[in-house]
Amino acid sequence: MKNDFATAMRRSLALTRAGNLTAATQQIQEALGGAAAAPAPHPAAAKRKGLAETLRDLQKQCGSKAATAHNAARAAPVPEGARFETRQFDGPQGARMYRLYVPSCGQSELRGMVMMLHGCTQSAADFATGTAMNAQAEAHNFLVAYPEQTSAHNPNLCWNWFEPQHQTATGGEPAILAELAQTLGAEFALPEQATFAAGLSAGGAMAALLGSLRSDVFAAVGVHSGLAPLAARDMMSAFAAMQGRGAGGGRALTCPAIILHGLADNTVAPVNASRLAGTITLAERSSFSKEGRKVQLTKGETADGNAIELWLLEGAGHTWSGGSPAGSHTDAAGPDASAEMIRFFNEQIGRG
Repeated sequence: MKNDFATAMRRSLALTRAGNLTAATQQIQEALGGAAAAPAPHPAAAKRKGLAETLRDLQKQCGSKAATAHNAARAAPVPEGARFETRQFDGPQGARMYRLYVPSCGQSELRGMVMMLHGCTQSAADFATGTAMNAQAEAHNFLVAYPEQTSAHNPNLCWNWFEPQHQTATGGEPAILAELAQTLGAEFALPEQATFAAGLSAGGAMAALLGSLRSDVFAAVGVHSGLAPLAARDMMSAFAAMQGRGAGGGRALTCPAIILHGLADNTVAPVNASRLAGTITLAERSSFSKEGRKVQLTKGETADGNAIELWLLEGAGHTWSGGSPAGSHTDAAGPDASAEMIRFFNEQIGRG
């Protein structure tokens, strides 16, 4: 019998909020026809959370949404001549609200655009605040779009990177996001091959999908604490992939990409960063400290000869590196993920 994963998640979250974690876990497992035994963990993986613990975290996050909204209200002031607008996009595949940052430079001076995809339980405004990407956009003449997931499409506000209907180029959320990017590109007469996607966690996984499926629209991607395309095909395999136990681990990126992941992340296992990067050729490896944190950096090329950077951050958890404490899921210690992504995207312009 076909399972309704969205319904299962809604019921599970309701039980989670009520404190009944056992029933919440059972709800998901029954909806999926029973949970299969998980493969053995990766030998190099850090300690991972079980399903019940993950649901417990969701319970805490649900209770913190009011605080998140408060934090979003503490957004940095918009510079004179710039705009931070609230808009709605209606396309053939669906509609989403989004925030749009337009820097103070003239339209003819725009370098490109970054589409920023928030993580679960976050809003567009909260993500903009926490990442401080608008400040980078202002300094480097980038447009920034922040699409927002709705509870109608995912009860925990996650992008649905793990559902088959959202893993195709011509349908679901990848199509909606690509259409939005194309619409903004036309409106602002953006340069060719200067549109990029980036995200955190579920948003990072969706950004990876966009880079894999829609390289005709997105010239490069930035993935922070995310997962590889096709790492999961339903909710239970999504939890397994997050814990580093997914069979196969998904497909490595072949588009230009910058990947950042905390080595102390026990929500999305660090092995997912290596699965995203795949085999890096012409690799240059270095270790150094930057902005308060030790970094293991590998630079090289993807299987298709495109630039790739893999940043492994010692001691960092499931947070946006170098982010503002005014937003959720951030770590003030560096390196500054937003600055590194803008630098990487700038380097890709003109290479296509």
